[in-house]
Amino acid sequence: MALPSPSRLVFGGLVATAFTLMLAPVVTVMVISVFRQEIVSFPPSGFTLRWYLNAWDRQEFARGFISSLQVASLATLIGVPLGTAAALALVRSGMRGGAAISTLLLGPLAVPGVVAGTALYMFYLRAEFWLDRDITSTLQGLVAAHVLLTIPWTVRLVTASLQGMDRAAEEAAANLGARPFTVFRRVTLPAMRPGIIAACLFSFIQSFENLELSLLLVGPGRTTLPVAMLNYLEFRVDPTLAAVATVQILLVAVLLLVTDRFVSIARTV
Repeated sequence: MALPSPSRLVFGGLVATAFTLMLAPVVTVMVISVFRQEIVSFPPSGFTLRWYLNAWDRQEFARGFISSLQVASLATLIGVPLGTAAALALVRSGMRGGAAISTLLLGPLAVPGVVAGTALYMFYLRAEFWLDRDITSTLQGLVAAHVLLTIPWTVRLVTASLQGMDRAAEEAAANLGARPFTVFRRVTLPAMRPGIIAACLFSFIQSFENLELSLLLVGPGRTTLPVAMLNYLEFRVDPTLAAVATVQILLVAVLLLVTDRFVSIARTV
């Protein structure tokens, strides 16, 4: 039986190290969520689920979860169609300056969240002065800000689907007499579906877990789950936050597994 080469062993060790570094914080948070003591220390004095019950009993986490779910859903429903249309136009139209427009649409991914949140807050204040109506502390303003998170992911993923698509099927359908809309609905859209589903998934997750934009734009009486967690951290430090974070991790994991069941995420991203 041939032994693996040294280069393969080194590569396998590097891969294992990378996965360990990525998963260690997640596993640590999940383990801390069942510690018995209020002040986190090692080794633990015992294990309990009372921190999950404490998170369940606190209304701010429930309200934050509902608000995050509402904002993320609306941002995904608005941003994904807009990003899909933009990606289709950029890939198929051959317009001049398409590369510059694509870079501009992907810009929010490169801008730090705190910088983007501050800029949006200042813009909203100026817009309120011009329009004479509240924007900063409203649901509409928060959803509009989160749409800026969903569009770049959608453009990136749908563009990848379109660029890997063979146009021979579209040309064959057109040659057989199908109208442009029929070609799009029967041929192009099914080919784009993996990218669109992946865009919905990543857009929802990015919006649901966003803190920087939400922190500067939420209004009185309305808070998202990450903001509620930050507010809790100002007054208490106990495994309750680890319990809430564990629920978030499990929710995201379920979404990834369900999506990968119908669409191969590894081929799309």
